Amino acid sequence: MAFPFQTDVSLAPFNTFGLPGTAKRYADIRSASQLVKLVRSGELNGDRVVILGGGSNVLLSGDIDGTVLHIRIPGRELIGGDDDYHFVRAGAGENWHEFVRWTLTMGWPGLENLSLIPGTVGAAPVQNIGAYGLEVCERFMILEAVDLKSGALMSFDFKDCHFGYRDSMFKHEGAGRFVITSVTFRLPKRWTALTRYVDVARELATRGIIDPKPLDVSDTIMAVRSRKLPDPAQIGNVGSFFKNPVVDARHYAELLATFPEIPSYKQIDGSVKIAAGWLIDQAGWKGRALGQVGMYEHQALVMVNHGGATGQDVLRLAAAVRRDVNDRFGVSLEMEPALI
Repeated sequence: MAFPFQTDVSLAPFNTFGLPGTAKRYADIRSASQLVKLVRSGELNGDRVVILGGGSNVLLSGDIDGTVLHIRIPGRELIGGDDDYHFVRAGAGENWHEFVRWTLTMGWPGLENLSLIPGTVGAAPVQNIGAYGLEVCERFMILEAVDLKSGALMSFDFKDCHFGYRDSMFKHEGAGRFVITSVTFRLPKRWTALTRYVDVARELATRGIIDPKPLDVSDTIMAVRSRKLPDPAQIGNVGSFFKNPVVDARHYAELLATFPEIPSYKQIDGSVKIAAGWLIDQAGWKGRALGQVGMYEHQALVMVNHGGATGQDVLRLAAAVRRDVNDRFGVSLEMEPALI
């Protein structure tokens, strides 16, 4: 029996930037077994295949002359634990923020610093999402994914994923081959609040919270993020548009001599991570638009769709911002969202 594809499906509702584009074929995937059967049927052979989750970290460049697999696999459960950790598994299609809040209400903290990050559970390890002193790889245990070549359901542990800063093997050699269907996390039973970031500590102090509980940290981070980042339901965006660049110690010393106020974070290997939003602001792009897209007035790192923008409009602005930042600071910016 042939798979029930939909044809000529608009993808505008499925990407948070609100960019236009149509999929020649579209499949709504609700289980790993459904995906395995589809791959083994051979119906994807010879076709361009694009994987779509929550659409919060993709830049749709136009129509897709191929098949879009929209991964909306549900499910969340405690599958076990040991003396130190709770083992919690979620389907790849689960909303990330809702999953985080669920773990907290169930008494399994550890993901609260990643509250309000848009997207799905399945996208979290691909991007190795991170915020306020925590990366998802620090809570990662194992994931399952379907191999689009063979249809095999495979498991990947921490070493297999090759995690890096906003990076994993699923953005490189695994891109377009493996489709994540579930992710299992190790959440610590002996929990410690991570509140060293200035914005978080300041917000907790404002709220009069001295000894924060997990939900306190989540609520605080939600408040901080909400002030800085626009709601995609109100104005199209994909959150942080550029990665924070990392430079070597020599380059950083040169920058510091000219720009002593530059926000920076030293890395274990001696390199230094620089705040991309500050670079963009200093280059004059905060709150400035180019056609239908612009850099957000409250956070220069976020690009927004003022209405009617296309993928090409976004790429033009990205190129202009990268050029001006590089001309002033000698620093190259890299886009966070995946171009499809």
